[in-house]
Amino acid sequence: MADEALGKAGLHFDELNKIRVLDPEVSTTTTELKEECKDFVDKIAEFQKIVGSFIEMVDKLAKEVEKEKMKAIGNRNQLKSMAKQREAQEQQLQALISEKKTQLERYRVQYEALLKDEAEQQEFVEQFILQK
Repeated sequence: MADEALGKAGLHFDELNKIRVLDPEVSTTTTELKEECKDFVDKIAEFQKIVGSFIEMVDKLAKEVEKEKMKAIGNRNQLKSMAKQREAQEQQLQALISEKKTQLERYRVQYEALLKDEAEQQEFVEQFILQK
């Protein structure tokens, strides 16, 4: 009966028979909630640690990807440059071939003219020898 009267007054006895203002069930529930909160905070801290390492790993990977991307862009640009150089070299060689063909044609015409002159001179020499 004394427990009921104290209970109505808001006073309770705990397991050590000390007077408490809080109901033992509420105290137990509060203690459990405190432990659960501590576990939750620990799990959140562990989660943050895992997420932090994951972000760090993703950042590192992103840097490597960016590095490889820049290499690929450089290689592509170098390839384009080499293609342009080959094209320019091909144009130079085509111009040289054209120039050499023109020179060959000029030499051929000159050769034919010289052959004609030689034939005329040979004929002149033969006529000169025959006239003597």
